[in-house]
Amino acid sequence: MRKVLTRLDRLAFVRIASREWPGAQRVLPRLSRSANHGLLWFGVAAGVAALGGRPGRRAALRGVASLAVASATVNTLGKRSVRRARPLLDAVPVIRQLHRPPLTSSFPSGHAASAAAFVTGIACENKWWGLALAPVAVSVAFSRVYTGVHYPGDVLAGAALGAGAAFAVRGVAPTRAQLAPPSPRLRPGGPPCPRAQAPALPGGRGLVVVANQGSGQRSGPRPDRAQELRRVLPQAEVIGCGGPDARPLEDVLEEAAGLARQRGGALGVLGGDGTVNAAATVAVRHELPLAVLPGGTHNHFAYDLGIETYAAAARAVETGEAVAVDLARFRAGPHHEDRYFLNTFSLGVYPELVRIREQWARRIGAWPAGVLAACEVLRTAEPLTVEINGRRRAVWLLFVGNCQYRGLGLTPVRRHDLADGVLDVRVVHGGRLARTRLLAAALTGSPHTSPVLGEARLRGLRIGGLPEGTTLAFDGEVASFQGGLTLEKENEALTVYRLLPE
Repeated sequence: MRKVLTRLDRLAFVRIASREWPGAQRVLPRLSRSANHGLLWFGVAAGVAALGGRPGRRAALRGVASLAVASATVNTLGKRSVRRARPLLDAVPVIRQLHRPPLTSSFPSGHAASAAAFVTGIACENKWWGLALAPVAVSVAFSRVYTGVHYPGDVLAGAALGAGAAFAVRGVAPTRAQLAPPSPRLRPGGPPCPRAQAPALPGGRGLVVVANQGSGQRSGPRPDRAQELRRVLPQAEVIGCGGPDARPLEDVLEEAAGLARQRGGALGVLGGDGTVNAAATVAVRHELPLAVLPGGTHNHFAYDLGIETYAAAARAVETGEAVAVDLARFRAGPHHEDRYFLNTFSLGVYPELVRIREQWARRIGAWPAGVLAACEVLRTAEPLTVEINGRRRAVWLLFVGNCQYRGLGLTPVRRHDLADGVLDVRVVHGGRLARTRLLAAALTGSPHTSPVLGEARLRGLRIGGLPEGTTLAFDGEVASFQGGLTLEKENEALTVYRLLPE
């Protein structure tokens, strides 16, 4: 059977090589060379990221990640496992041939794998972009046969491997479309995520918004967020903060909350997750509903809430649609002030990664800074020994989510319900070869079955024995603690505006 397939593959190559393809001579050899080392696709990714906004950046990142996985698989496994000689060029016109033909194994085609991986990855985020780029990927793959450097079977195998790499990346890091809509949802054994009373504020009258100018974009000219907000809520009062000589955020939020109470309105916040965290604390203290406008780098809470644009937040404020969501509280002892988190709390390697990333992000951008931070943490980090609910453990990472997250064990992505009454606790245990086993589990798409990962859904958690200067992260902010901490749920403690399903 193998001999038959090889013979058919060679016959198909000769037919393609000996046939005239109108217009291809000027395009395909150049296209084939442009895809060397993925340069063509990196350029396309830069364009998609620049022109497509946040969805474009997500798609570009997924495409590049898929390409990287496909390329690594081809070069480390594919070409070393199957040693196949390149086609003879006797049937290929000299004008088509590449000036520097490759010398590695012909099977599988790395160019076809990269093309299929990148475009499939893009399509996982946005099918229309994927369809638009598909002809380019097909042309790159076909150019490898046209120029005589691969058999058709090499190209088909490479394309299949590339598409598989993109789906493997999607399995580890699900797309937004894979996840169910955010709350409200039915909670097990309980009623739907509860609606809450909040005043309807036509045009934003009575809404006082604190806009953190330091959130989000890290380089280049910053947009005038107050002006953008006034387009959708013309009667809201906007108080800016975050400049080099600005007052502390907490003071500005307290002032805004006082004004909102006087007017019988609501507190609004425009910023990232750290800014929203501070605003939620103030809103609960003053018993005010909170309007969240996404203005940060990630906006996890806003997106889980279903608020992805200023317009969506504005419609909820004007109609008075709101829900009650959970908060998670942590404190260092009976005499310390309570702190809250809306999204996640963690200690171990992740806070250190956040610290390093933030240190470099303003210089080189969030994505490159995240990559550098991850490399540095993997190189230098050591397990942390702590007590978790009275049991002493060595852990690489302790993750606690406010409500249950969906996604694979190490990649919690999104919450379906923001009022389910539980803490989502995930522990990456230390021990022999823990990093290697964890990486292997992540690459095979099964981290939730790895023995180094433990998961539980709890209402409270006690953490003790923290060494002096232990770093922890909550909602993207970093702080240092020592001694012990208690984490507890406060169910349905915060009222937030959001559009309700009809």
